[in-house]
Amino acid sequence: MISEAVQTAIKMETDAISFYDEAANKTQHPFGKEMFRGFVKDEKRHLVMLQCLFKGMDINEEFVRPKETIKTVFSSLKDLMMERVAAVQSEMDALKIALRMEKEGFHFYQKAAANAPTQQEKDLFERLVIEENDHYTILNNTHTFLENTGQWYMYEEQGIVEG
Repeated sequence: MISEAVQTAIKMETDAISFYDEAANKTQHPFGKEMFRGFVKDEKRHLVMLQCLFKGMDINEEFVRPKETIKTVFSSLKDLMMERVAAVQSEMDALKIALRMEKEGFHFYQKAAANAPTQQEKDLFERLVIEENDHYTILNNTHTFLENTGQWYMYEEQGIVEG
């Protein structure tokens, strides 16, 4: 029998796909569009893995590191998130929402891995912890870059300030 955590994770991934797809469509900046489209692809892969586990099938999706009525955080906030994405012209708000979603997903998968009833579920949730963390890192770097480009450049490039 598949755990409730797998069923919840399926719903979370479905909601994340919807959010990232809409964010990609509404984002004007080409980099932002591609980043969100990449996340849609990742979340769809996560969904396939979870559905295979749910159906008792072997998981054949390869492990990918992005940087190399079940209620979830996503579904309970989805309407608010979509209103904000629709109403705001700035990619910053979409990034802030996405950061929150990835952080919540990371914590959910961490807890699910710790409480998984089978090794197969534990292994999958541990994979998803790593990938959600990678998404968070990418989003956080993007947010930092857009918020303060000069500071980000100095930090990322270890720039030397002369004066």
